[in-house]
Amino acid sequence: MMSQAQAMGLRVFIVDQERTFVDALAARLEAEADVAVVAAISVESSALRSVEPPALCPVVAKHTDVVLLDGDLPGGAAFTFCQDVSGRGEAPHVIMMSHSSEAERIVAAIQAGAAAWVRKDESLEHLFRVIRGVALRETWLPPAATGQVLRLLLREREQQRERDRLLAALTPREREVLACLADGAGRREAAVRLCLSANTVRTHLQNLMTKLQVHSTLQAVALTRHELERVSTRRDAEW
Repeated sequence: MMSQAQAMGLRVFIVDQERTFVDALAARLEAEADVAVVAAISVESSALRSVEPPALCPVVAKHTDVVLLDGDLPGGAAFTFCQDVSGRGEAPHVIMMSHSSEAERIVAAIQAGAAAWVRKDESLEHLFRVIRGVALRETWLPPAATGQVLRLLLREREQQRERDRLLAALTPREREVLACLADGAGRREAAVRLCLSANTVRTHLQNLMTKLQVHSTLQAVALTRHELERVSTRRDAEW
């Protein structure tokens, strides 16, 4: 009995910087009875700036079930694209394809929302299994890297818990001061923005650095930037 995904046909979107690879993969996928390639984009390294992932994201999210994305795009473009696509409603499942399988890069892909990581030297049959699997909400990691990937994810989770614990100890005003500094403001500008005196800002800064167990403003911002950005994003969405 055919699965629901197979009966409807899997819509696949390909983004890769190797034109020959894109053309060959698209042709092979189109030969599958249950797969339709909605778009196959070849992004040359020199022309990468001409492609705007955010502009493509609404189209991808609306008309695609699975995205095959080149994880080797320079400048971290693949991870940004993946995050933009995965953060939208009815998001497609992203499979990162790469010539290598470093655990750190796989972790970054997972954190960006990818469902699978496949090496380009794997067989087409394997890739097809992964495509059909992620369409059914399965995940797949290279077996040789799985152990290290899980260890890195667990370590990151523990570090995030510690960051959350430290940030939770700050008062609302201390968070505001820290958010201003994270936004690039100096102490005087932060004082103006928050309608405080420079001395008060300095006091808040000293207190928050003590609570965060750091010795500089830079360390405080680096430690909490991700959480502050997450809070800011959530607040903007509510507005």
